Amino acid sequence: MIRGAKSTLFFLAVLAGLGAYIYFVESKRPTSSEAEQKKDKVFTVEADKIQELKVKAAGGESTTLKKSGTAWQIAEPSQLKADATEVSGITSNLSTLEVQRVVEENPADLKQYGLAAPRIEVAFKGDQEKEFRRLLVGDKTATGGDLYAKRSTEKRVFLISGYLESTFNRTTFDLRDKIMLSFDRDKADSVSITGPDGNIRLVKNESEWRLTEPWPVRADYGTVEGLIGRINTAQMKSIAAEDPTDLKEYGLDTPAVTVSIGAGSSRAALAVGKASPDGAVYVRDVSRPMVFTVESSLADELKKAAAEYRRKDIFEFRPFNATRFEITRDGQSFVYEKVKGTGKDAQEKWQQTAPEKRDIDASKFEGFLSKMSNLRALSFPAADAKTGLETPVAGVTTKYEGGRKQETVKFGKVESDMYASRGDEPGAAKIEATDYDQAMRDLSELQAPPATTPAKPPEKK
Repeated sequence: MIRGAKSTLFFLAVLAGLGAYIYFVESKRPTSSEAEQKKDKVFTVEADKIQELKVKAAGGESTTLKKSGTAWQIAEPSQLKADATEVSGITSNLSTLEVQRVVEENPADLKQYGLAAPRIEVAFKGDQEKEFRRLLVGDKTATGGDLYAKRSTEKRVFLISGYLESTFNRTTFDLRDKIMLSFDRDKADSVSITGPDGNIRLVKNESEWRLTEPWPVRADYGTVEGLIGRINTAQMKSIAAEDPTDLKEYGLDTPAVTVSIGAGSSRAALAVGKASPDGAVYVRDVSRPMVFTVESSLADELKKAAAEYRRKDIFEFRPFNATRFEITRDGQSFVYEKVKGTGKDAQEKWQQTAPEKRDIDASKFEGFLSKMSNLRALSFPAADAKTGLETPVAGVTTKYEGGRKQETVKFGKVESDMYASRGDEPGAAKIEATDYDQAMRDLSELQAPPATTPAKPPEKK
């Protein structure tokens, strides 16, 4: 019994000692988050208070930038509009820059760190500051994860994160505004493209885009808006010549393609020349003399055929907004209309109204409407292509949006291929024959007279 009591007292003493250690030692040790918070900041400055920057890139090129209001401008080596994103990357990182670890407080030789002649220098002045504060950046560490750095006013060498090299090592070209063509994206209301195959013109009417050249047809909203967005955000890849003396050298004396964007009363135009040696393409904003390059994919996009801008949906109506559907095929016409049901709280329903009036399965009919409204153009054949539309196999007239809008579509067949044409548009569209055939099978089931149950013969007595 005494031995058991001694063991208990021993364990209690051990637990008490452990508890004291945890309280007095471990509780005073900083947590990992606290340790991170205690990293020294390289500079005490707020990003939006920085008014002037000087950046020397590893290649030796120096750029001076100054802030005017909220906008940054390059002051030297030339007066240019600055790239706001690039400058913001520098100012925000200067304001949050931390010393990852101090390497040496008083180094005898800075050369071993690449700081005797720093590869990169970033200097800045904030509000009310007379002198620049400077960050000097040397070599990467052996692992490549960090960079040796120091402030210009002290000897101490410390480490900063290696990923910051791409932030601070910026040339004048990197820091300049590289927008290829400037226009008000929200006001864009026309696009004109002149290329080897002729002219393409697109015009926006309220929220809809239409082709006016080479044919007056509906345009695909997403395709047109995508092109405008691509042109609006495309950036220069390089500058070939600030003030060229001969545009022929770049294929810009007779451009391969010219695109013009109208935005209200203003207009911006871009000329596309030949390929550059690095696989890009020479281009020129016609309002400036400068020749620059862009990715070749943009030039390829501008060379699209006019048909690629056409809207691919055969029908405008959708099952939820259709009010009348008339179809003629095999010499017969059938009319279906959305009518008000009878009784209290009755909902609208679909009904066949010609050649005779009868109720139909609404869910099946809406399934048929869905298949028809989903018919899309696979391609747009040449004007002289055989389409069978001179003797159509079917014709459809629909009313939708409360009967305010109407559209007419004819369908033609040549062997196993199906074609469609809208009454308000020239030309024809090739469609998926199996999609059309399935829709017609669904309609045939709806048109079939309801099966009648034969009367039972009278029971024999």
